[in-house]
Amino acid sequence: QSIAQEVVGLLCMVLLTLTALVANTVVMVVILKTPLLRKFIFVCHLCVVDLLSAIFLMPIGIISSSSCFNRVIYSIAECQALIFLNVCFISASILTISIISVERYYYIVHPMRYEVKMTIRLAVAGVIFIWVKSVLITVLALVGWPQGNGATSASRCTVYWSPGAHKKVFVIIFSIVCFVLPTIIIFAVYCSVYRVARMASLQQVPVPAQAVAPRHRSDSIASQVTIITTRNLPLPRLTPERFLGSNKAILTLVLIVGQFLCCWLPFFAFHLHSSVAAGAAGSGHGEMVVTWIAYSSFAINPFFYGLLNRQIREELARLRRSCLNRPLGQELCLSVSEASVQENFLQFLQRATCTLETHTSCISASPRNRLDQTKMGFPIPGQVPEESS
Repeated sequence: QSIAQEVVGLLCMVLLTLTALVANTVVMVVILKTPLLRKFIFVCHLCVVDLLSAIFLMPIGIISSSSCFNRVIYSIAECQALIFLNVCFISASILTISIISVERYYYIVHPMRYEVKMTIRLAVAGVIFIWVKSVLITVLALVGWPQGNGATSASRCTVYWSPGAHKKVFVIIFSIVCFVLPTIIIFAVYCSVYRVARMASLQQVPVPAQAVAPRHRSDSIASQVTIITTRNLPLPRLTPERFLGSNKAILTLVLIVGQFLCCWLPFFAFHLHSSVAAGAAGSGHGEMVVTWIAYSSFAINPFFYGLLNRQIREELARLRRSCLNRPLGQELCLSVSEASVQENFLQFLQRATCTLETHTSCISASPRNRLDQTKMGFPIPGQVPEESS
């Protein structure tokens, strides 16, 4: 039974590593190859961080977690390098997810402000901030390590190898900066997005004015035609596209928040308990389990933050069809059908927000609108009325 468990665990770790390598590479290539998708700079940065984690952290995690590699021994310098990469990439990944959440908040709730303030300079500054903060947090993890030529087994290459009060302080700071604060930001941001989605789902199709305005009963043919037309008008209801889009948006938000908590809550809860409780740091098996639950985030992130976006999916499908040499007509038909069925929930919410909060600015009277109104029956001053036959 132990051999079966070892084989199943090893296969799961290898599968997660391969999934992280392929998924992050595909999303990153699609974004970089398509000029219109280069606005997703933080999603691309998240794929880069997760891809680096899949290249450096996850293979070493397989060696450290499997009993097949018990003879592998790390020196102090090698273990310090592993801890440095581990804390740095975890911090960069979580901070990038937090910035993506804030970016989506402005994209949905304040679309006008987002279009003005979201520039390349601001995006580059955000990426620099992520790496500077990650490196500073990682330096705290290496304070107080023992000096010498000692060695440790792979399963014991953790931050608890050099115990002390500074390690307890580091774990507390690490948990607050990289989990507690990002969780608060993500909850606050997506709660605001949920309110927008709920308001959008409650929107109804406006009833035409002639269906509401009271009319006196008349026996003329024109009045009878008007009454029949008014009675046949559809009742106000939610359109199927908007109804499905709102439910899809709410479900997506719940999945994103739930995925973040399921991956990172066990990891930080375990390390907080191990640093605070005396003698709890010796559970190597528990640390291995929560570490790989956290590592699974590197394989899940490209699906939740990349492939859930309709534009990225369409570009990926277009690249796949071009590789298969499909006809252009078939490509256009598939693109239109996919766009009508699988609408990007961010675009849906942005359009709903524009209708809800900036209704006046979105439909403000412009010269072209006034001209259209004149064509619909409003007389232009000085215009000669046409004679009715």
